[in-house]
Amino acid sequence: MRPIAHIETPYRDKFGTPRQSGLVDGQARIVFSPDYRQPEALRGIEGFDYLWLLWLFDRNAHVPYSPTVRPPRLGGNSRVGVFATRSPYRPNPIGLSSVRLLRVETLPDLGPTLLVAGADLVSGTPILDIKPYLPYTDAHPDARSGFAPAAPEALLLVDDPDHRLDALDPSLALALRQALAQDPRPHYHDDPSRTYHMLFAHLEVHFRVEGNHLVIAGLDVK
Repeated sequence: MRPIAHIETPYRDKFGTPRQSGLVDGQARIVFSPDYRQPEALRGIEGFDYLWLLWLFDRNAHVPYSPTVRPPRLGGNSRVGVFATRSPYRPNPIGLSSVRLLRVETLPDLGPTLLVAGADLVSGTPILDIKPYLPYTDAHPDARSGFAPAAPEALLLVDDPDHRLDALDPSLALALRQALAQDPRPHYHDDPSRTYHMLFAHLEVHFRVEGNHLVIAGLDVK
């Protein structure tokens, strides 16, 4: 197999990237490799609202396989089988995400690209394949979902005391606020005196967490 595309997202590092697709409604762009930039390969795709992305955990190649993992939804304390989770550390580093298709855009230097929302991929992640999401076969609303019975609610209230988000593009500010509300920290971190640093789009975000409040302490352009 070889990648057909890569994705450009606001997430520049694993820290701060949403843990599942659809949790943050930020926009991303799928850019096809030169061999796959034929417009006819996308003919009819705008008839679908959602797409499946199959992609590579290209930053996890050095991590050895383990048959059990500790899911964040269980607080990082309980072990379950890797095939009962969506852990990024797998025998074959393949990811699966559902994203919302916003539109097809043709750019002078890149050819046809896909503008999508809800991605949970680090920017630059290789895409192996794209398939349409079919509600009649892909959606099972009454299915059991083990230890993750419902979508996680926003864990933190985001405080911006100096109104730094007001200087950003509104859609970027909303995506950043949603990503921060999900609490990007590892589950074993709970130090109100610590300042965390997260790369997001062209920014380095500095924040502290005090109880259930995340306080934005700074935004630096990087």
